[in-house]
Amino acid sequence: MARFDVYRHPDPALRKATPFLLDVQNEYISGIHTRVVLPLRAARLLSLPMRDLNPALEVDGVAVVLDTAAIGAIPLSELKTPVANLRTDADLIANALDTLFGAY
Repeated sequence: MARFDVYRHPDPALRKATPFLLDVQNEYISGIHTRVVLPLRAARLLSLPMRDLNPALEVDGVAVVLDTAAIGAIPLSELKTPVANLRTDADLIANALDTLFGAY
């Protein structure tokens, strides 16, 4: 597992609105059975995103918006093969987390 890896949402019923989950957990934390993720929502379904908190991204040809405020943990076993890595967008993602946690 690598930080900024993107996974298809494990729940098929939720994939229409939230096609992907973004792993934001530090790569050096191992031995726990969860990963901290941010939902990547379908851009067409998210109205009025906040620029810094909800940057627009693209994954596998799909326009998505990072829903930073919906941060959560998911069992490691739910995340299968990554479909992309957003390391090139690390600054946008870090800024969104900083906006959420107050280092803005």
